[in-house]
Amino acid sequence: MHILLTGSTGFIGHTVARALTQAGHTVHGGVSPTHRGTSALQVPMDFAHDTNAATWLPRLQGIDAVVNAVGVLRDTRARPIDAVHRDTPIALFNACAQAGVQRVVHISALGIEGSATRYAQTKLAAERHLLSLTGQGSGSKNVGAQSIQTPQSPQGTHSPLSAAILRPSAVYGKGGDSSALFMNLARLPVALFPGPVLDARVQPVSVHDLADAVVALLGPAITQTGVIECTGPAALTMGAFIASLRQQLGHGPAKVLRMPQLLTHLSARAGDAVPASPWCSETLAMLGNDNVGNPAVLEQLLGRPAVHYSQLVASAWR
Repeated sequence: MHILLTGSTGFIGHTVARALTQAGHTVHGGVSPTHRGTSALQVPMDFAHDTNAATWLPRLQGIDAVVNAVGVLRDTRARPIDAVHRDTPIALFNACAQAGVQRVVHISALGIEGSATRYAQTKLAAERHLLSLTGQGSGSKNVGAQSIQTPQSPQGTHSPLSAAILRPSAVYGKGGDSSALFMNLARLPVALFPGPVLDARVQPVSVHDLADAVVALLGPAITQTGVIECTGPAALTMGAFIASLRQQLGHGPAKVLRMPQLLTHLSARAGDAVPASPWCSETLAMLGNDNVGNPAVLEQLLGRPAVHYSQLVASAWR
């Protein structure tokens, strides 16, 4: 298949591009207009401004499937979160429906339902619009192959567009900003953590397993549609995950200190004033909530167990 992959130079997108190419697909990689590259298959695009479907139609000529792997953690002037997560993906999905693209795989995030953060709300808006284009509605959710649906247009007539939405938990791998942060924290003999972050439960998933899930959804599981949870085999608190990474690095147990609640909120508010900082009030709200799901969903999609969190350094930090 000829696949347009947005965010092809990012942490997740780069890994997905390699996996799709190894599976025999031709990947047309979406890159920033300022990206300096030599490949004829690179497609310049700007998620901060390409909010009109007409802009996307020429890019979809000859394209069989689209994978959207673009995302930001917080709102900035250069990459406004409303455009990057909602407006531009909606324009892209509309163009896919108009151009006759057969398949869309959209990489979203676990834990966005019920969250009032702009991150979650913009992600949900894009998801719901994509599902509406296939007649699946905002509540469609897959838990395995038994939940396969026949996509319909909003008017009830048959539509060629089918969509799968992957919602990963914390994605771990070499090149990820959050993964690098976790590794740096794991190396510290004494670490100070915000209490809500220490206690929140996550289900880390290898970036390679996420990429293999995308490959499956464009191959053996191409008829699978709807929202698909993408989690590792086991859940644990973030504090325990950092401790596991430290153990995998060969270090002994660290001394972990819990940041007082007042200092936690003050530090997050301070981060609000620094656009380049990954730590802010929205980050606190997101990391302070559980981010877990049913591991059997990803296992069924992959046809094998996903990588356990205790093996992530050896298998994904490469």
